[in-house]
Amino acid sequence: MKRFLITFSYDGSNFNGYQKQPKLRTIQGEMEKALKKINNNKKVEIQASGRTDKGVHALNQKAHFDLDVEIDENKLKMALNTYLPDDIHVKTVEEVSDTFHARYNVQAKEYMYLINVGEYDPLERNYVYQYNKPLDVVEMERALKYFEGEHDFTSFVCTQDEKENYVRTITQTNLIRDIKNTNKITILFVGTGFLRYMVRNMIGTLIKVGEGKLKAEDIIPIIEKKDRKSACPTANPEGLYLRNVFY
Repeated sequence: MKRFLITFSYDGSNFNGYQKQPKLRTIQGEMEKALKKINNNKKVEIQASGRTDKGVHALNQKAHFDLDVEIDENKLKMALNTYLPDDIHVKTVEEVSDTFHARYNVQAKEYMYLINVGEYDPLERNYVYQYNKPLDVVEMERALKYFEGEHDFTSFVCTQDEKENYVRTITQTNLIRDIKNTNKITILFVGTGFLRYMVRNMIGTLIKVGEGKLKAEDIIPIIEKKDRKSACPTANPEGLYLRNVFY
């Protein structure tokens, strides 16, 4: 038996999220169907670095799995891309030790969120949040920095996602304006881990800052209150991408 680590991308538009669910199309479900064909029709369980929600995309998701069949990395990559649907693509395959775990060995993750503040673009409706109004990006950039560091992010999590510990560390943030297309805003978060809806809830609050309904400094008391009701509505999923996973 060999353990493999794969890097893969997917368009989340037509999936009900990453995690396998009965009678619903999911990324995990499609991956395991393809792997079963490769593994002589024997079930394969895949372990990803984490889940993404319905409509969320990934540029470099990571996952590991074990195979009984003898197959090299190149042939495995070719076989996976043959059996997988067109909205999932395996970019790299590497053999790893049987102690490696795609989720538990993660050191950091990077998420990217895209916003269009210009004219509505129907071609990008599934890939960029179509806000379509001006935002104060200078104030948003100031607000973004208050998320950096170690904080209890209870104010920015899914209310149904009950965990013992909501403390996470965001090591880096960035807001980028596309020089060629100033209507496109890219917001980046790098951190040791992220809770469900955490990035989209932070984005939702940043948008309120960009609208002038909150000041950059208001991020501080929102974090300190540790109350989901103190933050703002969750931003749409289509602008969110899992950009990188670091080990």
